[in-house]
Amino acid sequence: MISFERASRRFGPKVAVHPLDLSIGRGEFFAFLGPNGAGKTTTLKMAAGLLRPSEGRVLIGGIDIGIDPIAAKRLLAYVPDQPYLYDKLTGREFLRFVAGLYGIDTADARADIDRYVATFDMKDWIDELTETYSHGMKQRVALAATLLHEPRVVLLDEPLVGLDPQTSRLVKGILREHASKGTTIFMSTHVLSVAEQTADRIGILNQGKLVALGTMDELRAKAGKPENLEDIFFRIVEEAEATGK
Repeated sequence: MISFERASRRFGPKVAVHPLDLSIGRGEFFAFLGPNGAGKTTTLKMAAGLLRPSEGRVLIGGIDIGIDPIAAKRLLAYVPDQPYLYDKLTGREFLRFVAGLYGIDTADARADIDRYVATFDMKDWIDELTETYSHGMKQRVALAATLLHEPRVVLLDEPLVGLDPQTSRLVKGILREHASKGTTIFMSTHVLSVAEQTADRIGILNQGKLVALGTMDELRAKAGKPENLEDIFFRIVEEAEATGK
C-alpha cells in the first residue's frame, strides 16, 4: 500500500532522508523509530504528499502521489504530532466539517460521528468548543476525524505523545483493530514499548538512513538477541554511528 522507491529529501545542502526503498503492505502495522532529527517526520510528510521527494517517488496504493496527489490522498489520512482543530468549533462540528470535505452523506456522517464519539469515549465533552480541550482530547478528535472516511492508509506522527495511559491504551487498541481489518498503519513514535506491543514490523532510521528493518525477532537477531526493543534500538543506532552506515 505504501512504497518508497529511492525516495530522498534534501533541504539545501542537508540530506534529511537518504534514498529510501521501503514497502509497507495492506493491513500492516509499521512503526518507524529513530533519534530526534533522524528524518521520520520528513518521511511521513513525503508519504502524505506534504513534501515532494528530491529524488525517487512515493506510491500510495500504486498511485504516485507526486503525479496524482488527489487520487492518492483519497486513500490516506495523516495525523501530525500537533493536531490542529478550529478553536471556535465544537468537536462534533469539526467532525461534521471533515465529513463534508470528504463528501460523506449527511445521514452516514451523523451515524459515523456518533459511533466514533462512543468509541473514543468523547460524549461528555464533544459538544464543547475545542479551544477548551486538553492535548489528549484534541488527539482523540483528530484520530476520529482521520478514520471517518475509512482510509486505506493511516499516517501517524507521534500519536501517543501527551496521552494519559487510559487514552493511550484506547488508541492502540483502535489502531490495531483497523489494521486487522486491512488498514495500513504507518506510525512514527519515540515510545519504544508502543512499537514493541503493536507493530508487525519496525524500521529504525538514523541520520536519514534506514539502518534496520524487520520483525521483533529479526531485529533481536540483528542486535545480538537482547530481550527488549530499547536495548535493540540503542545497539543498532550505536553500531550505525560507529560504522558510519
